[in-house]
Amino acid sequence: MIDINRFDATVRAVPDGGVTSAKGFQAAGVHAGFRKNPERLDLAMLVADEPCAGAGVFTTNRFCAAPVTVSRENLGPEGCGLVRGVVINSGNANAATGEMGISVARETCEVASQVLACEPNQVLVASTGVIGVPLAIDLFETGIPEACDVLSCAGGADAARAIMTTDTHPKEYAVSYETETLEYVGSTFTVGGMCKGSGMIMPNMATMICCITTDAPVAPQTLHRLLAGAVSQTFNKVTVDSDTSTNDTCIMLASGAAAPGVRPIEENTDAYDELERAVRIVCETLARAIASDGEGASRLVTVNVTGAPTDEDADTAARAVANSPLVKTAIAGRDCNWGRIAMALGKCGVTFDQRDVSIDIMDIPVCRDGLTVPFDEDEALRRFEAPEIIITADLGAGDGSATVWTCDLTHEYVHINGDYRS
Repeated sequence: MIDINRFDATVRAVPDGGVTSAKGFQAAGVHAGFRKNPERLDLAMLVADEPCAGAGVFTTNRFCAAPVTVSRENLGPEGCGLVRGVVINSGNANAATGEMGISVARETCEVASQVLACEPNQVLVASTGVIGVPLAIDLFETGIPEACDVLSCAGGADAARAIMTTDTHPKEYAVSYETETLEYVGSTFTVGGMCKGSGMIMPNMATMICCITTDAPVAPQTLHRLLAGAVSQTFNKVTVDSDTSTNDTCIMLASGAAAPGVRPIEENTDAYDELERAVRIVCETLARAIASDGEGASRLVTVNVTGAPTDEDADTAARAVANSPLVKTAIAGRDCNWGRIAMALGKCGVTFDQRDVSIDIMDIPVCRDGLTVPFDEDEALRRFEAPEIIITADLGAGDGSATVWTCDLTHEYVHINGDYRS
């Protein structure tokens, strides 16, 4: 986990922070009727006070959902542009719905643009829920005006709840920092976000459903590079069940409201480095929250691999461990069975010599030079009570390293997914 104090003493978590902690944004969450339960919020809106820089990264799943297609169209080939608002519904993924689904996603942008007095292509859309079920426009026609009526700076919490599916709790976080760069001296910038994700989680060049905001001044193209870089090192390092969703969407908006009228932050500057750190902190915190809240999970699991030939090899090895049902069920059973970790490392295709491998579980040495190390089973059971289980493997084959976050695999995962459409 990133220690924010290690980077910059001025970076601080915002108490109860979220997607509207940054200046220039309002949000709302309402019950529009996508879900049968009237107590569940199911339509979220995030709105900038005026059109601002926006960027997005999306699923690479070829069965991508209609809102993914439409949001990509609206952002254009570079994945960025001017954005006024984001509309997200839960309860229906609008995926595998054909041209009718595309039409509904486009009509949603039309409806929102009329209420927000902007162009339709300045609205982005996202959906989450059951795949293959037709989605009608009527709930958006009534729900969007209702959400707009209650937009507020305090509405981020309701928006975070409205995008949940099997999540057990909303996921929000924000940080702020006082810039130390001369060009923006005296300005305090904030980065906040909300996301959902609990199952069908192993993003591929994208994330689950996530919105990140900042009030720092950033041009669209720079914002896209900033977002893509952060996602590759955070959300793309999460796996709950090795499945990449049809609807993965991560959107970032930059209002510039904390430093109006100044030149946008550019790459290869100290100001960019500061902002990059803050974005990385928010994304990593949310990514870890997703892994921790994996469907049926009882433990967050962090897999660290070092000593691989390359960083890419380390990622492959770490992902093999994190996705192994045998490793995940051993953790659920509080079984310090390092042989399953060795198995996963050995099958992944990365080149190493087993005689050079070391494995630790919760800082307990269990394998050295490819051979077992006696350890105290009672002490291991005690350490398994921690909320986060850390597995570390050194392959002894190079300087490559990677970290992947996952969770254990329990009976509850089968129950949740067996009853998902019930």
